[in-house]
Amino acid sequence: MKIAIIGSGHVGLVTGACFADLGNEVLCMDQDLNKIRLLSRGEIPFFEPGLEELVKKNTDKNRLQFTSNMEEAIQFSEIIFLCVGTPPKENGEADLSAIEHVAEAITPFLTEYRLIVEKSTVPVETGLYLHKMIKQNLKRNIKFDIASNPEFLREGSAVRDFFSPDRIVLGVESVRAKKLLLEVYKPFDVPIVITDIQSAEIIKHASNSFLAMKISFINLVSQICSKVGADIERVAEGMGADGRIGKSFLNAGIGFGGSCFPKDLAAFTRICEKLNVPSTLLKEVIEINEIQKINFVNLVRSKLKTVEGKNLAVLGLAFKPDTDDMRSAPAIDILTQLQAEGAKIKAYDPCAIDEAKKHIRDIKFSKNVYDACKGADAVLILTEWREFRDIDLKRLKKTLKDSLIIDGRNLYDPAEMKKNGFKYFSIGRN
Repeated sequence: MKIAIIGSGHVGLVTGACFADLGNEVLCMDQDLNKIRLLSRGEIPFFEPGLEELVKKNTDKNRLQFTSNMEEAIQFSEIIFLCVGTPPKENGEADLSAIEHVAEAITPFLTEYRLIVEKSTVPVETGLYLHKMIKQNLKRNIKFDIASNPEFLREGSAVRDFFSPDRIVLGVESVRAKKLLLEVYKPFDVPIVITDIQSAEIIKHASNSFLAMKISFINLVSQICSKVGADIERVAEGMGADGRIGKSFLNAGIGFGGSCFPKDLAAFTRICEKLNVPSTLLKEVIEINEIQKINFVNLVRSKLKTVEGKNLAVLGLAFKPDTDDMRSAPAIDILTQLQAEGAKIKAYDPCAIDEAKKHIRDIKFSKNVYDACKGADAVLILTEWREFRDIDLKRLKKTLKDSLIIDGRNLYDPAEMKKNGFKYFSIGRN
């Protein structure tokens, strides 16, 4: 099939490259001319494992192309996937200006039927709003459909998630739209949830909010464990063994970040408020996530007595491993607070240093773990990169001024760290 992707960021580029790899002809459109130039040269503007190879493979086979021309994208395609950003406004609700702009830009070039699919995460009833906008602006009676096909791609494993989804959600309002989307997803042997557009829109926000709730819940429990000397990992193991709960997203730490959970929680909260539905639970999930960062700073302060003038080695800046994304990364708030108290910070991240420079000032960046840790009063672990799990502990100990490690991601076995001579502190473990 011929598919247009509007917006070539983390979601759009992955979606376009993967659809192309399934044998479709895909044209990715973005108004960012610099991004299109990079992509046309085979350069990927962000880090995502496996994506660069996938893009190269499908551009070489002429199944994947790039443009900044909206008319070209619309005329090329049978199905148009909207993958533009919906960032939060100051009040938390989703900013739909990019979606609105695309709807206005598409309309003049609709000369025959097109299926327009929301891939971006949008508030419920956005599909209805889009349909009304486009219909009002059409000068001729051109048939079109709006559909919702929310994405469930995790940064760091987005390519794998696309090809091995838990489910596919299709929100449709016509037989024609349903038939086209089922044809697109024909290669997948997974459950397909077919529903109305509003339900599909809610599924995405509700799913992310629920997963964020699991993270905040286990972090709340980790605070209890810290008070009484229990082990959060054993608690999580016992909880996760219950099939009704499951073990995923029960890893205690310094909280969630990224472009999805904080944004989607805030947006879902605003949806509740607009519809006069109680949102206390969602607000508490957000509050616990903020408290967890404060608790980590308190832990650092308590183990160092004072952070003023201390040299801190920071391992990990991105909000999660296998990405360079710094959006809402816990490291930003944690390091900003430590700097305000007079700490001197030297940091290393395998991929996110360039992005981190845009968010955190007055930090020295290192080329590797051992350079970052040289002469440090303490090591802070903020992202659970696999590289950090494989650190040579003996070599690490020799580089430090003091053998203090404060682990915000519970990477190591406390007994093993004690055996190696470290003063080791983590989240919710004795």
